[in-house]
Amino acid sequence: MKNKYMFTAVMLCAILLVGMGFTSLYVRQTAGETKNHDLTVVTSFYPMYIAVMNVIDDAEHVKLKNLSEPQTGCLHDFQLTPEDMKLLSTADVFIINGGGIENFMEEVAKTYPNLTIIEACKNTSLLAEDIYENGHEKDEHAGEAHEEGHVHEDTDVNAHAWMSVSAYESQVQTIAEGLSQADPKHREKYETSAGEYLEKLDKLKARQEQIREEAAGQSVILFHEAYAYVAEDYGLPVSYVMDLDEERKVSAGEVASVLSAIKNNQTKIILAEERYGKSMGDTVSAESDAKVLYLSPLNRGEYEKDSYIDGMEKNMEILEEAFHAQNH
Repeated sequence: MKNKYMFTAVMLCAILLVGMGFTSLYVRQTAGETKNHDLTVVTSFYPMYIAVMNVIDDAEHVKLKNLSEPQTGCLHDFQLTPEDMKLLSTADVFIINGGGIENFMEEVAKTYPNLTIIEACKNTSLLAEDIYENGHEKDEHAGEAHEEGHVHEDTDVNAHAWMSVSAYESQVQTIAEGLSQADPKHREKYETSAGEYLEKLDKLKARQEQIREEAAGQSVILFHEAYAYVAEDYGLPVSYVMDLDEERKVSAGEVASVLSAIKNNQTKIILAEERYGKSMGDTVSAESDAKVLYLSPLNRGEYEKDSYIDGMEKNMEILEEAFHAQNH
């Protein structure tokens, strides 16, 4: 009987030791997985996600998430959900465009006071929200960054900075600097990856210069405020702006004003987003000789590292073809 009890005791000890071994192994594996993602970065929307993808590159210690879906577009009317707040509660760093696009930042900062927030536009000169009103130019750089890097709070700005290659480069640099400060141990990685991405973007700028020469300062009309940065990059005077979105109702008087701007300024090119500008584009095309170019605002797409470059190159192809046709 004693032998039986002894055998049972030995078996229980063996089971206990084996269980402790598996538990220890599980803890080590779990700890290893946590260590592999010791920095959680959340971006506000698509353009920021693509920029950060390139800055972190293949850094395995970073877990990257996007707050909004890749097809959301700009965040002007975006409302945070409980799921969004839950995601932000897991973040170490939240990277935003800034300039007022993320209108929910007051709530986020109040709820998560210890969250590191990187504003990509911090060191970027932003255009005024409506630099052209009824054909009259206003202060073009009303939102210019001041010495601390933040735009003037009392100024309405056009924050679609990623539509300018030069401004986007500034955003990429700001993101790399911000991540280096938040995660100094991997500073070299961020700086190297950002540098490689900036080299690719510089090639876009070289192509832009060729298109700028072909455009020769032709007047344009904009059906999306994001394209003010396109006009700026290519040296195109803007004669009229009509910012179209899903809720915009265009009056007959506004149509007449656009047609008048085309005639008075001899405008041959209109820049529009097809998603919201097609109806107005068709109207203008039927009533004038102006050509409507449907460009991508690059605010939605696939989660691929070269998505921004690919999208910008497609826009360039459209501009090249149009301006070449104007000159030949």
